[in-house]
Amino acid sequence: MFWSVLGKIHPTVFLKEAKAASTTISEHEKRLVELCRIPPDEALEQIKSSYDGLTQVQVEERREEFGLNAIGQKKQAGLFKELADRCRNPLVIQLLVICVVSLIMSDIPSAIVVGAMIFLSVVLAYIQEHRSSKAVEKLQAMVHTNCLVLRDGQEVDTPMAEIVPGDIVILHAGAIIPADLRLLNAKDFFVGQSSLTGESLPVEKTAANSEVSGRGIIELQNACFQGSNVISGTARGVVVNTGVRTHFGAISAKLSGQRVQTSFDRGIAGFTWLMIRFMIVMVSVVFLILGISKGNWGEALLFGLAIAVGLTPEMLPMIVTVNLAKGAMAMSKKKVIVKRLNSIQNFGAIDILCTDKTGTLTQDRVILEKHVDVTNRDSDDVLRYAYMNSYYQTGLRNLLDRSILSHTDLDVERNCRKVDEIPFDFQRKRMSVVVDYEGDHVLICKGAVEDIYKICTHYQIDDEIHLMIDMIKNDLLEEYEELSKDGYRVLAIAYKEFPRDKQTFAISDEAEMTLLGYIAFLDPPKDSAAKAIASLKNAGVATKILTGDNALVTRKICKDVGLPVSEVITGDQLLGLNEEQLGELAERQNIFARLSPTQKESIIIALQKRGHVIGYMGDGINDAPSMRVADVGISVDTAVDVAKESADIVLLEKSLLVLEDGIIEGRRVFGNIIKYIRMGASSNFGNMFSMLGASIWLPFLPMAPIQILLNNLLYDFSQIGIPSDKVDDEYITTPRKWNIANIRRFMIFVGPISSIFDYATFLLMMYGFNCVLFKAVGTVNPEYYEQLFHTGWFVESIITQTLIVHVIRTRRIPFLQSLASPFLLMTTAIAMGIGIALPYIKPAAHFFGFVPLPHQYWYWIAGFVLSYVVLTHLVKTWFFRKYGVD
Repeated sequence: MFWSVLGKIHPTVFLKEAKAASTTISEHEKRLVELCRIPPDEALEQIKSSYDGLTQVQVEERREEFGLNAIGQKKQAGLFKELADRCRNPLVIQLLVICVVSLIMSDIPSAIVVGAMIFLSVVLAYIQEHRSSKAVEKLQAMVHTNCLVLRDGQEVDTPMAEIVPGDIVILHAGAIIPADLRLLNAKDFFVGQSSLTGESLPVEKTAANSEVSGRGIIELQNACFQGSNVISGTARGVVVNTGVRTHFGAISAKLSGQRVQTSFDRGIAGFTWLMIRFMIVMVSVVFLILGISKGNWGEALLFGLAIAVGLTPEMLPMIVTVNLAKGAMAMSKKKVIVKRLNSIQNFGAIDILCTDKTGTLTQDRVILEKHVDVTNRDSDDVLRYAYMNSYYQTGLRNLLDRSILSHTDLDVERNCRKVDEIPFDFQRKRMSVVVDYEGDHVLICKGAVEDIYKICTHYQIDDEIHLMIDMIKNDLLEEYEELSKDGYRVLAIAYKEFPRDKQTFAISDEAEMTLLGYIAFLDPPKDSAAKAIASLKNAGVATKILTGDNALVTRKICKDVGLPVSEVITGDQLLGLNEEQLGELAERQNIFARLSPTQKESIIIALQKRGHVIGYMGDGINDAPSMRVADVGISVDTAVDVAKESADIVLLEKSLLVLEDGIIEGRRVFGNIIKYIRMGASSNFGNMFSMLGASIWLPFLPMAPIQILLNNLLYDFSQIGIPSDKVDDEYITTPRKWNIANIRRFMIFVGPISSIFDYATFLLMMYGFNCVLFKAVGTVNPEYYEQLFHTGWFVESIITQTLIVHVIRTRRIPFLQSLASPFLLMTTAIAMGIGIALPYIKPAAHFFGFVPLPHQYWYWIAGFVLSYVVLTHLVKTWFFRKYGVD
C-alpha cells in the first residue's frame, strides 16, 4: 500500500521533497510533536486511548471521522464525473473540436460520425476498462498487509488500511510502520528510514521524551513514520496520524503526478510521439495543398482534421489497459498476483532472474538434523543454548528459529530469565540474548560460523574450556566445512558469562567468547527446481543465485538442482571492485554467496547498466531494497510485510515453475499490445502517402471528411478484439523489450505497400470506369463519378486496412498456419461487412455520400486484396528475418 506509492514516484524526487518537508511541520504533524514532548501516559490520555488499545466502538467512530489509512488511492468517482474526466484526454478533445467545427459548418453527418467515435472512445472504453479494473482490484485484494494491534486488550491482526488514530500497534522485525506514531515502549528497536531520508543505516528509536531537532520532524527519537520499516527489536506505539495526514502521505500527495516512467511507459510514449509527429506533418501539408489548390479553406480544414483523427491511435489507451487487465487475470489463475499493471510488460521482458536459494531451489522446510560440539559429537548443551537464544529473541523468527523450537520442548522459563538482547543485523550476521542462568548472566550468541569465529578466543569440549589458537581454529573449521559440503546449513553457538550486576549489554560485549558447537539444518532441494531452471533457460531467462548463505552449502544445493557452478563468488571477493569489474563478474558468474543486502543491490544495478531486465525474487527484510531496485520485484504471499509491499508481483506459491508461467503470460500481453502498435503505425504511414499523393494529383477530395471518419470508426471497432487474440508460441520463447527503432522500420517498410494498392484503386476508378479527370461524355454526371471514386477507395481502404490485421498479427502464414481468436475474427468480419454493404443500403449510402459499385469493381478489388496480402506477408517475413520481431 505504501511502498506501491513510492514505486510510482522517482526515489530521487521523493527524497528531495521529503528533506524539504522534514523542516516544515504541518498542523497534523504539530500534534505528533506535542505528544512526543510528553511522557507516554500523558500522550495516551491526550489522544484518548489506553495501553489496552481502543474499543470496537471507538474504532468505528474514528474510522468514520478519519477514513481509511490509505494514500495514493483515488476516491470512487461517479459515472458522469469519470466520463467527463476522460473527455479531457487530448485525443478526445481533438474529436470534440472536430464535432463542434462540423456543427458550425452545418456538416451534420460528420458531426454524427464523430459523436459515434467519441462514444466508442469514451463510453465503450470506460465500460471495458472499468470491468477490467474491478477484476484486477479483486485480485490485488488477495494480497494484503496486516499489522498487529491491541483492541479491547486483545492482540488483533488487522489490515493496515483499517488502522485509526489511537490504535496501539505492536511492532517487530520485518513489520512496516503503518502510520505516524508515538512510541510507548521499545527494546533494542531499530528502524529503516531510507525511503524518507536516503540514509541506509538503521536508526535506533526509544520511548523517551523527544524534541524536534534542527534536521526536522523525521529525527524525533520517539516517533516512527509511515513508510519506514522495522529492522530489529520490538516496540509498541500509539497511532497519531493516518493516511494523507501522515508525513509520508503529505509528500506523496504533493508528488502524485510525478510517477516514475517504466520501460513500458517510455515505449508507449515513444510510439505516441512518433505518430503525433507524422500527424502534424501530414495534416499541415495536406491542409496547405488543398487550401491553395482548391481554394476552399473550410473544406480543407475539415479534411485535415479528419485525417488527424485517422492518424491518431485513439484506441491505444483502451487496448493497453484491457490487455494488461486480461493478463493480470490470466496470471492470477496461475497463482501470480499483479500489484502494478505496468509491471506485466517488464515481467515478460526479464532476461535474468536473481533469487535466494531458500524456498526457490530448496523446499523451505528446514529440519534441525544435528546439534554437535566442536568435535562433531552430539551435545545437549548446544541444543539447550540454541533453544534459549531462539526462545527469548524478539526479532523476526526465521525458519531456523522455528526449526529449533519445534525440535524439542524445554521449559526454559523455570530455570532462567531473560535479561537483555542484542538484535540481529546483516553486518554482524549474528544475534545474542542474555539470560540469568545458573548463577550468571550468560550471553548466548548464535550466527554465521565465520562471524562467530571472529569473536571467539576459546572453545569448549565437554566441561573443559581451551584456548583457541590458529592451528586449532583451522581444525575446528574443517568440521564445519564437512557439514557444509553435505548440504547442511550450519550456525555456530558461543557464550560468555558475566556477573549478575551487569544489566545492560551491547555489541561490544560480543567478544572473547567461548565456542560451544554447531547446529546443522537440512533444507532439501525441491524436486521441481531442476525442471524449473531448465524451463526458465529455455524461455531465455538466466537464473542467478544471490544468497547470504555460505559458499559450500550454496555450491552443493546448486549442483543438486542442475544449476551450472563454475565458481561461487563470495561477498568478500566483491569488495574493492569498480563498477565495470562488478558488471563483468555479475554477467559471467551465476552463483554469489555470503552477500550483504547492499551487495545484492549493487549486483542488480550493475546488470541493469549492461542492458539486462532484472527480476528479483525475495521474501525477507533484507530483500526489500533489491526488489525496489530491480525492474520487477517478486515476492510471495508468506513474505514479511516490507517484502510484500516492495513487490510488483506476488506469488501465491513459492515456486520457479509458477514464476515461469507468469513470465510467459507477460510476453503474451506485450505481444498483443505490439500487434496494435504495428498495425496502427504501418496503416497510418501508408495512409499518409496515399492522402498526400491524392491531394496533389486529384482535382477533388480523395474521400469526403465524413467518409474518412467513418472508415476510422469501423477500423477502430475491428481492433477491439485484439486483447483476446492468441500469440504464436515462437514469440513467447524469448524475452521481449520495447524497440521503437524497430517499430519505425516496420512502419517504413510495410506501410507504403498499402499505398501501392491505394494508387492502383485510384487508377481503376479514374481510368477503368471511363472517368478521366471526371470529364465525362454525354449525359454522365461528374458528381456521380466523384461519389463513385470516394466509394471505391472507401471500400478498398476498409477491406485492406482491416484484413491486413490478420497478416501483421503473426510471423506465420495467416489463416493457414495461424488463426486469430474468434472474437477478433468476428470484429474484423463485421467491420469489412459493413464497409462492403454500405454503398447498397440506400438511406446510409445517401447519408454518407456513397453510390453502388459496378460488378467489375469487385473482380479488380479481389485481385488487389489478394496481391496486397501476399506482398505484405512476403515483406513481413523478410523484415522479421532481417530485423527480428522486437
